[in-house]
Amino acid sequence: MRNAPPDAAVKRFRDDLTALVGPERQRFGLAISGGPDSLALLFLAQAAGLDCAAATVDHGLRPEGANEAQFVADVCAGLGVSHQVLTLGHPEKGNVSDWARRARYTALAKWSEGQGLNLLLTAHHADDQLETMIMRLNRGAGLGGLSGVRARRGAVVRPLLGWRKSELEALVECCGVTAVQDATNRDDRFDRARLRKVLAGANWLDPVAASKSAAALGEAEEALQWATQDYVNRRTIPQNGGLSLDSHGLPREILRRVVLQCLRQICPDAEPRGEALDRLISALQSGRTVTLGGVKCTGGDRWQFALAPARQKI
Repeated sequence: MRNAPPDAAVKRFRDDLTALVGPERQRFGLAISGGPDSLALLFLAQAAGLDCAAATVDHGLRPEGANEAQFVADVCAGLGVSHQVLTLGHPEKGNVSDWARRARYTALAKWSEGQGLNLLLTAHHADDQLETMIMRLNRGAGLGGLSGVRARRGAVVRPLLGWRKSELEALVECCGVTAVQDATNRDDRFDRARLRKVLAGANWLDPVAASKSAAALGEAEEALQWATQDYVNRRTIPQNGGLSLDSHGLPREILRRVVLQCLRQICPDAEPRGEALDRLISALQSGRTVTLGGVKCTGGDRWQFALAPARQKI
C-alpha cells in the first residue's frame, strides 16, 4: 500500500464500527478475499489502529484461489497484519454456493476462536445489501428475509453496509493497490451476477437507502422475536412432556411464530416451510390433530404439542 486511506474515510469507518460494537477495545478478525471490498476493509481497519488479524478462505473451487490468497498474505505482511490462509474440504453435492458460504463461515469462526479474536468483520456493503433484498423479494421472503444482511449477527460484524461499492473501489485505488477481480462475480450462471449486471444500469435505485430500510426491517424482526418469546413464556404450560398453548386473540404473524417456537421446543430440528405452517394453524383452528416435523399437534380450546410416537417398523 503506497498511500494510507483518507483521514475522513478512517474516521467514518471508526464511527460506523463503534456504533455496532461500542467503544471498548476488541480483537478483530478480518475476512479478506483480495477483492476491492475486503481490501478496503483491511486498509481501513489497519489505519484505524484496530487490534486485528486477517484470514483468507481458499474454497478450492478455482485454480486462481491459491494465488489470490498469497496476494492477500503479501499485502498483509506489508501492513504488519497477521494473516492465515484457510482451506476447505471437498464441496457437497448440490448448491455449491450455499456450501461455500456455510463452510467459509464455519472455518472463519474456528479460526477466530483459535486466535482469541472477539469479533469477525466482513466487507459486505450497501450494493450487496440491495442485491440481497431484491433476490429475497423475488423468492417471496418474509420480514426476516427482507431484513437482508444483518449489520451484526453474533460475533460477525459488517461495518461497511452504509458504504457504496464504488467508494470502496476508489479507496483501494487511492491506496495504490490493484485488487483481485473474481470472475465468478460476472458469471451469468449465478443469480447474483445476473442481477448485478441489471442493477449497474439502474442508477435511480439507492443502495444506501435500501440498506437503511433493511436495518429498519431488522429492528422490526427483533421486536417480533421479543414479542414471540414473551407470548411463549406467558401462554404456554408444560404438560406431559409437551406444551399446551393458549392461542386465543394472537395476531396472525405472532401466532405463526409462537407455533413455530412450540414445534422447535418439542423437536429442535423442526423447520416447516411457511405454507406447511399455515396449513397446520388452519387445522388446529378447526380442532384437528396433525403431525408436523416430528411433533403431534392437537387443536381445541388449548393447542397441544408433543413428540409424535415413533413409527413402528413392519
